[in-house]
Amino acid sequence: MSLLTILLLQADTAIKTVANPATPPVEKISLIHLLMEGGALMIPLLLCSIICVYVFIERLLAIRKASVIDASFMKRIRDAVESRNITEATNICRNANTPISRIIEKGLSRIGKPIDNIEKSMENVGKNEVYQLEKNISVLSTIAGIAPIFGFLGTIAGMIILFFNVQHQGFSLETIAGGIYTKMVTSATGLIIGLLAYVCYTYLNTQVNKNVIRMESASVEFLDLVQDTTHYQDTTH
Repeated sequence: MSLLTILLLQADTAIKTVANPATPPVEKISLIHLLMEGGALMIPLLLCSIICVYVFIERLLAIRKASVIDASFMKRIRDAVESRNITEATNICRNANTPISRIIEKGLSRIGKPIDNIEKSMENVGKNEVYQLEKNISVLSTIAGIAPIFGFLGTIAGMIILFFNVQHQGFSLETIAGGIYTKMVTSATGLIIGLLAYVCYTYLNTQVNKNVIRMESASVEFLDLVQDTTHYQDTTH
């Protein structure tokens, strides 16, 4: 083999090496590994996430159950009251067993008394029903506030430990970079949990407000019905 051939083969090998350099293996970040690297403060964040999910589902089911009511409910109440069949109207409310029906039932039990007395009684029942709907929703607001704080606290604690190790073990760029990105996991987790808790809190509050509007509308309609019925009875006498 001539010297020229050897040189050509070496040049061809060099060109292929440059054109197709060996690519180092790409390291993948495991989510579970990152969460475990977050440290001890990931435990309260985990508890916050579990409580958030539980409260949201429990309240959502309760609010949706309270929202279900027969579209003809108020019409049936009107027909019963206009025919002066208070017992039938009361039974309709008890069978419905919703916040609106309980408010109307309280009003029915006060028929014959001054309208202000009826309105006040219904208002008191309405306040209690709203309280039952809003129960534990404030927990979501609390989680939305404290979860990011837990996250930042975990990051700060991790940075303190990291710089302590640098002081006693020496500076290493790989160690610094690795320590920082793992300790930032708590901040990211806390922010995500806080954001989700705030969204859940806002959504449930919106649903409660819709129910409150329905209660107020039904109460006004019932009070108008009582006044009209009373006025009609007074004029017929």
